[in-house]
Amino acid sequence: MANRTRKVQLKFWVTEEERAIIERKMEMLKTKNMGAYLRKMAIDGYIIQVDYTEQKKLAAAVNKIGANINNICRRMNSTGRFYQDDVAELKGKLDEVWQLLRSKQSEEL
Repeated sequence: MANRTRKVQLKFWVTEEERAIIERKMEMLKTKNMGAYLRKMAIDGYIIQVDYTEQKKLAAAVNKIGANINNICRRMNSTGRFYQDDVAELKGKLDEVWQLLRSKQSEEL
């Protein structure tokens, strides 16, 4: 023990389910040394934390646009003055905004 390279011990507790998950991941990597696996994951592993603040703001704006389009369509329907091409164009624009939102979200994942 005097020749031990690693002299600091770290301990933590897990549930049975968490231990089973760790063991499955170790099996996938074909490793049997839990200490080496946990050390490698703690040092070289990474955590992905995504900030969805901008996407949430964009989604809220898109929802407002959609509500405005619905209001315009209702008003056009009640007055009887509307052109089908205008309605189709509005819906197309909304679809474009949603596509941009989805592509932005997939870029960040």
